Parts: sequence; structure tokens; C-alpha cells
Amino acid sequence: MRANVPKGMGGGPQNMQAMIRQAQKMQEEVEAKQAELDAREYDISAGGGAVQLRINGKKEILSLSIDPEIVDPDDVETLQDILVAGVNEAIKRVEKTNSDEMASITGMAGGFPGLM
Repeated sequence: MRANVPKGMGGGPQNMQAMIRQAQKMQEEVEAKQAELDAREYDISAGGGAVQLRINGKKEILSLSIDPEIVDPDDVETLQDILVAGVNEAIKRVEKTNSDEMASITGMAGGFPGLM
């Protein structure tokens, strides 16, 4: 018994080659976009601007500045909390931007899991 496959749905060689070319093109676009995202830099502030940091798309902290007025030797915990909040916000922003940008190429929410 033969399966009745609609025209254009078979795995013919021409269709397979077109799919491979399309996948290769998408891979090239993803690689180019990832390089662009890795090079992108983000400026983040926390604690009402008392802490400023710059992070790149690889999630590497490039710079960190702290307003001396918030440095209180008797309250180190507050400074630590502000730093943690700033770093976490920076990472979230990079991840969301990367995810959104990759989804625009792949057509999949979140891009390809495991690529970033």
C-alpha cells in the first residue's frame, strides 16, 4: 500500500536541498546576530543612579561606578543589595534583548535553546 502524500510535501531531493539551503542561511543569520549581540553594550543604573554599570552582550561587566555618598561603612549590606540588583538587572536586560533578537530571525520565541 502506498501513502498518498500531497504534492510538495514529499522529501524529494530538490525540496531537501532547498530546506538545507534555508537552514544554512538561518544559521549564518543567527551567527551574525549573535556576534552583533555579543558586541553590544548596555548601561544600567541601580539604587536611584547611585550605582552605574556597563555590561556587554557576553554578560561581562565592563565597568562599575559607585557614588561615594552611598558608601556607609556601617551599612555595607545596602551597598551589596544595590550592586546585586544592578548586576541582576543587567543580566536580565542582555538575556531579554538576545532572546527577542534571535526570535526575530528564527521565528521562535526564545530563539534556539542552548545557543546563548
